[in-house]
Amino acid sequence: QVQLAESGGGLVQAGGSLRLSCAGSGSTSDKYDMGWFRQAPGNKREFVAVISGRGGLKAYADSVKGQFTISRDNARITAYLQMNGLKPEDTAVYYCAATTMTACDEITRYSNWGQGTQVAVSS
Repeated sequence: QVQLAESGGGLVQAGGSLRLSCAGSGSTSDKYDMGWFRQAPGNKREFVAVISGRGGLKAYADSVKGQFTISRDNARITAYLQMNGLKPEDTAVYYCAATTMTACDEITRYSNWGQGTQVAVSS
C-alpha cells in the first residue's frame, strides 16, 4: 500500500502557474504509476496526467497538453504537476493516485488516493 498527500494548491490569477506535489510513503515508489485527476464542482472526477514508475512514459488529457507537465522524483517518493497558463476552467480539486497499470487514464484502475488540493483560478 502507498499513502499519498497532495500539496501546492491555491488561488492564482488566469495565466499564472502552480506546481502541485504528491508525496508518497509506505511502499516502493517506482512500483506504481502516478496519476493526477481533478474534480470541479458538479462535475465528475477526470483524468489529467499520468507518469510511469520510472518516469519514461507520460500521458495527458487533451485539455492540458502543452500546458501541464507531470514529473516524479522517486528518491523523494514525490510526483509533481507543473501547471502553466492556468485558466478559470482549471479550477478544481486536484488529486493524485497510484496504480499498478502502466500509463493508465482509467480512474477505476487507481486504488490509492490522496485527499486532494484545491486550485482556484480567477479571471
